[in-house]
Amino acid sequence: MCVKNVLRDKSYKFALEIVVITKALQERNEFVLSRQLMRSGTSIGANIRESEYAQSKKDFINKLSVALKEANESAYWLDLLKDSNYITDEKHQNLISQNNELIAMLISSIKTTKSRLKIE
Repeated sequence: MCVKNVLRDKSYKFALEIVVITKALQERNEFVLSRQLMRSGTSIGANIRESEYAQSKKDFINKLSVALKEANESAYWLDLLKDSNYITDEKHQNLISQNNELIAMLISSIKTTKSRLKIE
């Protein structure tokens, strides 16, 4: 399995977990934070999928950079949900761990591609 497929699979698994947690939040009548998390958490994988058909290496880097920004935003919403007692420490740690893994993989992929293009 190539790295791109691992990134694709992990981002999809993360998105599924975000959908599940969002449903639970909405059942508790928490709509604002849940929508924000749903948007950013599912956008990571969507941008990774878009990168698979990028028009150029620069477009590829751009798509992965957007995914990275969305992963960072997702961490914010997850922290906020934990600190406001909407999710447990255990659920938070699980999701943050997955998110951090995605962030590390995205950074590595972006740096590798940039080094091949000699881009700063």
